[in-house]
Amino acid sequence: MPQRSAMMVSLGVIAIFGAAAAVRATDFPDRPIRVIVSVPAGGGVDTVTRIVTDKMRPALGQPLIVENKAGVGGSIAAETVFNAEPDGYTLLASQPAPITTNKFLYKSLNYDPAQLVPVAIMSHIPNVVLVRKDFPAQTIQELIAYAKANPGKINYASQGIGTTSHATAELFQTITHTKLTHVPYKGTAPAINDLLVGNIDLMFNELATSIELHKSGRARILAVTVKDRLPSLPDIPTLEEVGVRGCISDTWHALTAPPKTPPEIVARLNAAANGAMHDPVLLERFKELSVSPGGGTPEEIGAFIKEETRRWGEVIREARIEPE
Repeated sequence: MPQRSAMMVSLGVIAIFGAAAAVRATDFPDRPIRVIVSVPAGGGVDTVTRIVTDKMRPALGQPLIVENKAGVGGSIAAETVFNAEPDGYTLLASQPAPITTNKFLYKSLNYDPAQLVPVAIMSHIPNVVLVRKDFPAQTIQELIAYAKANPGKINYASQGIGTTSHATAELFQTITHTKLTHVPYKGTAPAINDLLVGNIDLMFNELATSIELHKSGRARILAVTVKDRLPSLPDIPTLEEVGVRGCISDTWHALTAPPKTPPEIVARLNAAANGAMHDPVLLERFKELSVSPGGGTPEEIGAFIKEETRRWGEVIREARIEPE
């Protein structure tokens, strides 16, 4: 075959495949989308995901089916999505750990967090210092004094190794020169349950699943871990106010897709998620939960995730947390 004819055939094949990909992206989605949540049902990630995906449905014209797959700090869910077809029909809904810090905390992962494709930030939630209702310390200053007098005797819960809750506690210990004992769980709900029955002393937990416990007296919030006091808790100080400088932490929840998911499909999903952030019902529900809506372009989200990975990676290294 003449060289020019061969080139034309090759270009024709490329054009056909390109056109087929464009058609697939245009038709997306034509069936339900699986959303794999990295924690058990009932936790903050699960609650936010169900609210957001319900409001994404009208824009996409297909249901988003939520499936919980907890374990290994969210890595089991992340691995499932990482190995899924990059067609937009399988998404990961997670806390930061599976897509940021897990690579610093586990000797081997069966996926590369950096290759997961950012789709949307669903929410931002302030974190708080939550203690059991009969914990002897009434303030952060008293907590620090008690911890120094009883090194290693205070136990704290997290949703798992490398979660924001875990990393925040390690940062707190570094700044305050205290020693607490870590008790990891497989999500927020089981950790909170043990705190409520008194098996756990404290938790650096997200506001959404803490505020009603505080208001009802079933647990107590000693401080918030963001820069400013919260309108929903005007009498609760920030850690900065009480002298714990630099312990800033919030929880965010993201949607990510398998590596090599086409940009056109990512854009479609991102637009549906951003649209959901303006839904009046979602905004009212988020307000009730003390949750702030997310948003942003895939590029902005990607840059944010990279910065969070760098920031918390430094915390983990300074705390000398050894990979498991």
